[in-house]
Parts: sequence; structure tokens; C-alpha cells
Amino acid sequence: MEQTNLSAAKGIKKKSFAETTVGRITRFTIVRLFTLFITVVIGCYLTILIANMGGYVDNILKNDIRERTIMRVAAMTANQKISNEMRQQMMNEMIALEEKRLGLDTPFMIRSLTYLGNALQLDLGSALNMTSDSGSRKVNLIILERLPATLLLMGSSQLFLFFFSIFVALILSRNYGNFWDKLIITLSPTSSAPPWFYGIFFILIFAAVLKILPFSGMVSAPPPDNTWDYILSVLQHLILPGSSLIVSSLFLSIYNWRTFFLIYSSEDYVDMAKAKGLVSREIESKYILRPTLPTIITNFALLVIGLWTGATITETVFIWPGLGRTIYRAIGAYDTPVIVGSTIIYAYLLAITVFLLDFVYALVDPRVKVGGGSSS
Repeated sequence: MEQTNLSAAKGIKKKSFAETTVGRITRFTIVRLFTLFITVVIGCYLTILIANMGGYVDNILKNDIRERTIMRVAAMTANQKISNEMRQQMMNEMIALEEKRLGLDTPFMIRSLTYLGNALQLDLGSALNMTSDSGSRKVNLIILERLPATLLLMGSSQLFLFFFSIFVALILSRNYGNFWDKLIITLSPTSSAPPWFYGIFFILIFAAVLKILPFSGMVSAPPPDNTWDYILSVLQHLILPGSSLIVSSLFLSIYNWRTFFLIYSSEDYVDMAKAKGLVSREIESKYILRPTLPTIITNFALLVIGLWTGATITETVFIWPGLGRTIYRAIGAYDTPVIVGSTIIYAYLLAITVFLLDFVYALVDPRVKVGGGSSS
């Protein structure tokens, strides 16, 4: 009888624990999604305000419309005898039509809220001045058209930088204080120079002086008809911008990861593993890489979504047809829809990544409980 009661009590306890866990995860999911959504809304609205300078860009656009209309009307009526009143009426009508087309006839605050609602639904609308290669003003098409080039450049360079840095950092942490370790420490300040600086430097050496690599662009002009020749041309044009992105961060990235691994290498449990006679590779995989896995995953996840933003100045220097150069042009043309469109997509990607990382941490580290912090 007592055994039956004990079994029943254990069953009730397990059921209560399962219900508590499910309830905790459900509450965490709802609260987390709500807070992330509020963060995205605030971030996107601030982007709209900043991109439009609080409405000041409207005045710039209106003045630009007025100047272009005056010149257009003057050219149209140069050989016609039209009174000043008729000419002024024609200008006013053309200005009103253009302002209506751009939505400038609506107060900025009202228009900003409308645009925020559309942007949150990924209805990014039409660009003010920019067009895609097909001639469309749809922001979605403009962004999607430039995305593959950015993913190619940023993906190849940043993924290589990430994995190569970790690989070299592990070797350096294993050989602390040797010549190569000191060399990396010495060269780490070179990462203070931005990628576009190295890009210009590489262009001068390999394109202008040695003439072995192209100056800029993504493919030769005209593009090769053969598929393999086209791929080789793209890879050839990829070398300089990709190398500039890698070199600008390489030594500092290796130094950061090397320092990070050294901290974990000095833990007592690592010394205990060495005393037991475990080989270096086994110590690295079980006692160094495993506890640092959440940090590595976080950096990798943020790197992947960071590919979306592109390299604005570097793409501009190399005339690389990616999102970075597109955003640079949009800023110069005060094209708010393109700027906000790129930002809202990045904000959504960042929010989803941050949300999923909490669950990934629980999978790779048993000490972490979703919605409950770390277990003691």
C-alpha cells in the first residue's frame, strides 16, 4: 500500500514538474516575443525619424521639386508666349502632382506612422528616386536584386575570417608565448584601419602596379557568355574586396579568440585533464571548446545576420553592386523607403536570432534553462 502511494506521489510530482516546465517556457516565449516586437517597433520608428531628419528631408525634397519644375516649365515655354500667371499656375499644378506622388502632401508625422505600419508588415512600398535594373521602384525588388552580390562578398570573407580565426587562435593558445603568438599580438593594431583603406591599398598594388587583378566591379564588361568563364571572372573580381575585409579584421579577431581560449585553458579542470594524461585535441574539444560553445554560436549567429548589412564604403570603393552600396546611394538621395526597408528586415532577422539563441543555449549547455536562467 505504501509502495502504491509512493508511486502515485512520484507520478504526481513528475506531472507537476512537466506542467511547471511547459508553463515556464510558454510564459518566457510570450514575454520574449512581445519585448522583441516592441524593440523592433521602436527601432524602426527611430530609423524612419532619423532617415527623414524629423521631417526636414521633406523640405529638401520640396525645394528640389520646385527647382526642377521651374527649369522644366522654362524649357517647355521657352518658345511660347504665355503670361506669367499661366506659367505660375502650370508650375503649381506640376509641383502639387509631384508632391502627391511622393506623399509629401501628407504631414510627416501621419505619414511616418503609416509607413511604420506598412514596414512592420514588410510592405516596403516604392523608392523615391532609385530603381532596380529592371526599372522597378519597388523597394523589395531593389533589395532582393542587390542581396546576392552582398551575400557572396560578405559570406565568403566573413565566414573564412570566423573559422580561420578560431582555428589559429586554438593553435596559439596551445603554444602561448611562442614567436607566432607574439607576432599576432604585434600585428593586432593593424585592424584599426578600416577595410576600404586596405581596399585602396590593394587596388594600387595589384590592379594599378602589377595589373594582375581588376580595379572594381563584380564581373568583366561585357560579361563572359560561358558559365565557367563567368564564375572565374566573378571570383577574380572578388579577391580584392574580400581580402580587404579579411585583412582589416584578421589579426584582431585571432587575438580576441586566442585570449578567450587562454582564459578557459587556465581553469582548474583543464589542469586536472592534463594531469590525467589526456591529449591536447581531446582537452580542447571537451574542456575548452565545449564551455565556449555558447559564445561561439552567438558570434556566428550575429555574423550570419550581419551579412545582410553589407560593407557600405568597401562596396562603394570597389563599385560592388551590393546592398551596402545601395544603402550608400539611398542615403545620398534621401531615399527613406530603401533605408527603412533594409533596416526593418535586419531588425526582424536580429530579433528572431536573439529569440532562437535562448533555446540554442539550453541545447548546448545543460546548465541553462529556458526562461529560468542557469541551474546551480
